[in-house]
Amino acid sequence: MGRGTPSRAERRMIPTIAAVVGMVCLAACTPVGVGGALPASSPSVVSEQPSPAPTSTLRPEVRPGALPTVEPVLPPQRLRIPALGVDMPVTDVGVETSGQMQLPVDPAIAGWYRYGPDADSVAGNIMLAAHVDAVDYPIGPLAQLRSLAAGETVEVVAADGSSRIYAVESLTFYEKSTLPTADLFARDGAPALVIITCGGPFDSSTGHYRDNVVAIARPA
Repeated sequence: MGRGTPSRAERRMIPTIAAVVGMVCLAACTPVGVGGALPASSPSVVSEQPSPAPTSTLRPEVRPGALPTVEPVLPPQRLRIPALGVDMPVTDVGVETSGQMQLPVDPAIAGWYRYGPDADSVAGNIMLAAHVDAVDYPIGPLAQLRSLAAGETVEVVAADGSSRIYAVESLTFYEKSTLPTADLFARDGAPALVIITCGGPFDSSTGHYRDNVVAIARPA
């Protein structure tokens, strides 16, 4: 985990960034064929142009706030989805200068949005996201996320070695322009785990996959 992991209080104090407007999405996963083919049911168009470096355009909801009481943070450190054979490390990520959520370049590593709820939170959504593929890397574990069925279990292992089990409530494909970002980045309400990656056909004209695949799970 990065040394700069903030307290729960500091996560509510990130600088005000441009409001969540326009296309809010996890966009620039690289094209099929970069590190291997995606499963057959995800149609794709392979671009003949050089692939851009992977970036994220998933924009978290940002709220200014007064200085609250400092509380300790318990970062997620591993994500396991037994039904899909997924067992991947998790690292903390923040916000790009553009206002987009950072993502690890390596699709085999998931990013935890450190300004949101942590592994010990009892309210709000723990946000984990990863690229489906990237230049010079194999296809990522979350390429299989679209096959996750309701009722399957997901385990999040925290930095202190404790783990929390979730049951999948829903799996939804959103076109990137319709992603309900404010809801997904909620910091209050019933606790949930949100897992996001890219999916759907690859658009060679934009260099992006069309959709986001979003799994929501609740504490079991």
